Amino acid sequence: MADRMVLAGARVVLPTGVAENGRVTVEGTRIGGHAPADAPSVDLSGHWLVPGFVDMHNHGGGGASFTSGTAEDVLTGVRTHHGHGTTTMVASTVTGEMDFLTHRAGFLSELVEQGDLAGIHFEGPFISPCRKGAHSGELLRAPDPAEVRKLLDAARGTAKMVTLAPELPGGMESVRLLAEHGVIAAVGHTDATYEQTVEAIDAGATVATHLFNAMPVLGHRAPGPIAALLEDERVTVELINDGTHLHPAALELAFRHAGAARVAFITDAMDAAGFGDGVYRLGPLAVEVSEGVARLVEGGSIAGSTLTLDTAFRRAATVDALPVEDIVRAISTNPARLLGLHDRVGSIEAGKDADLVVLGADFTLRGVMRKGAWVVEP
Repeated sequence: MADRMVLAGARVVLPTGVAENGRVTVEGTRIGGHAPADAPSVDLSGHWLVPGFVDMHNHGGGGASFTSGTAEDVLTGVRTHHGHGTTTMVASTVTGEMDFLTHRAGFLSELVEQGDLAGIHFEGPFISPCRKGAHSGELLRAPDPAEVRKLLDAARGTAKMVTLAPELPGGMESVRLLAEHGVIAAVGHTDATYEQTVEAIDAGATVATHLFNAMPVLGHRAPGPIAALLEDERVTVELINDGTHLHPAALELAFRHAGAARVAFITDAMDAAGFGDGVYRLGPLAVEVSEGVARLVEGGSIAGSTLTLDTAFRRAATVDALPVEDIVRAISTNPARLLGLHDRVGSIEAGKDADLVVLGADFTLRGVMRKGAWVVEP
């Protein structure tokens, strides 16, 4: 078979553990079974081979925004993240007028149908004004289930997640609506109490949007949403591992308490990811990026990140000293499962898409394959 190749000699991270001196066969766009001895091979000795990264919370990159850019802008952002190992990504929007968001949902759904994106995540407008972060306060609204349904209808089956504050009027009903439609209800940008968060989880919420960020701190008398989200086995917690959003001890707390099966590394990236410092827009708001940290020009709130997942992986391995198998679960397997894509991506198994990342012994990115074609040749 002409389009068969073998990636040989790497430490391969499989669902069953790390295979030393492993051999992974690529047949066309998929991971294959056994290859004949004379199949062409690529020597990856001294490297790691891991599944392509899956980012379920990403607003853009390469100077382009998923919220406001043209189709070519969105593809520029997608290709930027491909070059950093993210072979599957969801496009996240930010708070805007409802008419704009429904129009945007229809536009982005076409890119999902083409296979460029894995779905749409609506972050806002159904969030708390107390915890709005880099969202326009004037455009926030309570999560009316009829309006939530309007967004889902506009996305034509491509909506994967909606972040909302469940304590707002209509919040619990909206969580139930999302769960009934197979869309992830994510608790985030919230001022909810511990008890309200427990109620939201019981109603069907299964994700914590960037845990710790844009929610009340963990208090000993008022434990708030953090304790409720960490303790419940039904919830996966997003973490932004860029060294800015979280202290390493907070990341360790989440990993230790939730366990590797319930963590999803995300970028929450905005336009500047993979592009550089400067002044950008996040929805209607101006953002200044300095030394890789994005903050609102007005008020100084952190405004997403400039993170790419290869950097999050390297930091998790070298700074946080997490086991490589646990990082792979958090950066590939768990988000793929949450998004309902685990039959195609998220692990190195025969029959799945040949989405693979080659890392050096020091965990720097050396190669990226997406659907059997090299995006970054090792």
